[in-house]
Amino acid sequence: MSILRQILAVVVGLIVGSIGIAIVENIGHQLYPPPVGTDPNDMEALKEYVGEAPFMALFFIIMAYALAAFVSGFTTTKISNNGKHTAAIICGIIFLLITIYMMASLPTPIWFWVLGILVWILVMAGSQLALKTKKI
Repeated sequence: MSILRQILAVVVGLIVGSIGIAIVENIGHQLYPPPVGTDPNDMEALKEYVGEAPFMALFFIIMAYALAAFVSGFTTTKISNNGKHTAAIICGIIFLLITIYMMASLPTPIWFWVLGILVWILVMAGSQLALKTKKI
């Protein structure tokens, strides 16, 4: 049962983190919309947009990653309920690999690479907070 709980914790952490990313990125797109007619499924159009996007448009993505890292770390640790950071770390590694893939696919500046990787450390902050609060 424990391994199933760990797997469930990671899956739910990925879902919660993805929802957090979607919410913050949506706010960013409302404030800094891509050019009219940009197809989010067209990788060439995304590359062009990212290459010309204002700093804050990209920074909203970093803020989305930071929120996702924190809430996914908290959620996975609460669900796993074993007093360890293991599920949170696994969740963070999965998100980190996805982030690296996306950054390699798009023309992201160096500051975005640095922050895009560093924010996933916040998985541990969320996990630590979960360990300090009452068990579920």
